[in-house]
This record gives sequence, structure tokens and C-alpha cells, in this order.
Amino acid sequence: MHMLEDSQWRPLPSFLTIGESRIEGLGLLASQFIPEGTDLGMSHVFDKRFQNGYIRLPIGGFINHHDMPNCKAIIAEEDAVVGKVKHIRLITTKPIEAGQELTLKYIINQLENPNWEFEFEISQ
Repeated sequence: MHMLEDSQWRPLPSFLTIGESRIEGLGLLASQFIPEGTDLGMSHVFDKRFQNGYIRLPIGGFINHHDMPNCKAIIAEEDAVVGKVKHIRLITTKPIEAGQELTLKYIINQLENPNWEFEFEISQ
């Protein structure tokens, strides 16, 4: 039995892909039009057992910083599918055209700052 054949899990939603970024290295790109207010899913799961206190998921690993972003991050305590789990989700704040890079304004040295969660929330 092959686990992938039976799994519905995808590393990214079907409307996102990873490609060359105009900002830095690889970035998160829209593969089709994405309306404003779309929940892109989890970017990070908080877990003190891991380095830096969280697990970074594919969306969180490839979204680049921009001072005028088209997405925002929210800290949530529960997910409709996974259940109770502290995590960060990304939500689009503008309509995003196919081929456009998704961006987020984030604190560059957030892990060195003990108040980064509070500042991250209010910077959105």
C-alpha cells in the first residue's frame, strides 16, 4: 500500500504553487485568481519541541516579505480539520491574479524578540 495514493493531503492548495520570486529566491505564487479574504491555510504550527518553537509548513516556508503585502497572518487556536492546535494562518487582503506572488509583512528577527507574537499580530 502506498500512503500517497490514499491521502487527500497536499502540501499546497491547488490554487498555489512555488516559483521564482522577484523578491528573493523562490516564492509563493497564485496559479489562478484568488479573491480577497481567501484563507490560504496554516503557515506555522506552534510546538515547543521543535527548533524556534514552531513547525513551518510549505506556505510559511515560501511566502516572502513585502512592505505592502497582499496577505496577512492571524494567530489561531483551532483548525476546522485538525482541531485544537495553536497556529498561524494566512489570509489574502487583496485580490491576487494568476502568476502574482503572495507576500506578507513580517518581523525579520521575530525569533530573537520575546514579544514577537504580540508585535506580529499588531503589525498586520
